[in-house]
Amino acid sequence: MIILIRNIDRSISEDELRKLLETHGKVRTFDLVLDKATGKSKGFGFADMPSLDQAVRMIEALNGFKLGATQLRVKRAASSSLLGTNEPRPKLLDKKQNRLRRRD
Repeated sequence: MIILIRNIDRSISEDELRKLLETHGKVRTFDLVLDKATGKSKGFGFADMPSLDQAVRMIEALNGFKLGATQLRVKRAASSSLLGTNEPRPKLLDKKQNRLRRRD
């Protein structure tokens, strides 16, 4: 699942944030978005977590979490265009999992 982390205090480094995210599960990749002109943080980033369960728990734990001078806003990324071509889109995974649960 691709997760959007917004409202990141601009003094927080990519490594610091990645360490925080990893306390809540395996993080495949994390990218802090930087301004091309200045090289400084734009205050948001994307995390890719292979486990849907861990991703959901991380969103619940970190949404509203105070880090530095700001409170993080964490949610599932709306755009699935960040996913690789071989990976299912999160909404399709949810539908598939719901169908499997109904069969049980």
